Amino acid sequence: MDNETSQTTSSPLENTGGQSFNELPLSPKILTTLQQLEYLTMTPIQAASLPVTLAGHDLIAQAKTGSGKTAAFALALLTNLNPRRFAVQAMVLCPTRELADQVTQELRRLARFADNIKILTLCGGSTMRPQMSSLAHGAHIVVGTPGRIMDHLQRNTLNLEALNTLVFDEADRMLDMGFYDDIAFVVKHCPIERQTLLFSATYPKGIAGLARQFLRNPREVKLLEQHEEHKIRQRFYEIEDASRLQTVVLLLKHYRPISTLAFCNTKQQCRDLLEVLQTQGINALTLNGDLEQRERDQVLIQFANRSCLVLVATDVAARGLDITQLEAVINVDVTADPEIYIHRIGRTGRADENGWALSLCSLSEMPRVVEITKMLGSEPEWHNVATLQSKNNTPLASPMVTLQILGGRKEKIRPGDVLGALTSGAGFTREQIGKITVTDQSTYVAVARDISREAMRKLSVGKVKGKSVKARVL
Repeated sequence: MDNETSQTTSSPLENTGGQSFNELPLSPKILTTLQQLEYLTMTPIQAASLPVTLAGHDLIAQAKTGSGKTAAFALALLTNLNPRRFAVQAMVLCPTRELADQVTQELRRLARFADNIKILTLCGGSTMRPQMSSLAHGAHIVVGTPGRIMDHLQRNTLNLEALNTLVFDEADRMLDMGFYDDIAFVVKHCPIERQTLLFSATYPKGIAGLARQFLRNPREVKLLEQHEEHKIRQRFYEIEDASRLQTVVLLLKHYRPISTLAFCNTKQQCRDLLEVLQTQGINALTLNGDLEQRERDQVLIQFANRSCLVLVATDVAARGLDITQLEAVINVDVTADPEIYIHRIGRTGRADENGWALSLCSLSEMPRVVEITKMLGSEPEWHNVATLQSKNNTPLASPMVTLQILGGRKEKIRPGDVLGALTSGAGFTREQIGKITVTDQSTYVAVARDISREAMRKLSVGKVKGKSVKARVL
């Protein structure tokens, strides 16, 4: 909808959570589902946004991954849904396939109250034909990336005439990735009379433009991330530019985190750091826009299952990732935007865990630290690089190694099948086996480093689900 006359109206909303979902005008079936899922009280973003969305207003909400934002928009679109009408009534646009998959899983969990709600994921990296076939059989909700949604609209395989709710998830990242024209094309195919919800982790100028064009008199919810100081321990190190990348090595050898996300401001800096780390024998991988979807998936699987010590990425590449048990964030470069700094460090120290936020700062970057300090309302804690020392001489190595098995969902392989093959079949203990991820064509299993070669050998000569399989170390 091209609505240049619409105005954004802000309403002061307290950053509070802890209220019961029973206070909301939700159906008894949805409330029962929330209880079954043990969603007992609302997170701050849910408490602030759900009264607005359930009243039918358009919304702009600033919220990070992991804040409960998916349920914040899912409950609104499910409330608007008529399960007896087999037509696309809601659509969620996401920047990446990973985020689309996460959103789809959460929607399916929340949609349990009705047996026949059909949710489809439409993303690039997968063939069109199965998606076209699924759409032909009817769907209530589609979740996808702008480019693939646009492809279906151009082929007339996706009809949005019945759409009543449109969601932009991580809208800032979609703009960063250059999806504006694709989004505009998609929105032109949506009914003018609809509810539009926009969620964004940061609030750059482009978001205001997007809101003016596609939302009608939206309400605004802006919840700045508040980090508990004792959970995220922030330290700043003054460095010379020439020693920046070697100082990252010193940080890793001193703190010895098992899982680190290292942020660089440019793709070239990512490439340079990756080379330095790998030369030092540190198990590191990088995320960048040049990777094919399959390669990107494999990088994320290895990092999430602790087979990779360090993931090097730009803010654009790392957005949408929700990695649990992240022990450290290293700001290789100081970002110019204080909100992005807060978003970066908020990836560690989640739930009951503690985390390190370690930042390297050259003299030219000092003004950026001043701006960050203003937003945090506290003085930065400076430490001397000379105090960094390797705590022991053992090499830095990830605790797990990832094995790839050729065969996945299409072969009806489940995580339990692989676990059984490695424990009952091959004689390993449950503690030696880590995360198991099943994709359409491959299965990835993390195993303790000291058994990786033996586990691969036993998988290759044994059977999974009664069939012989091929396995390799990723």
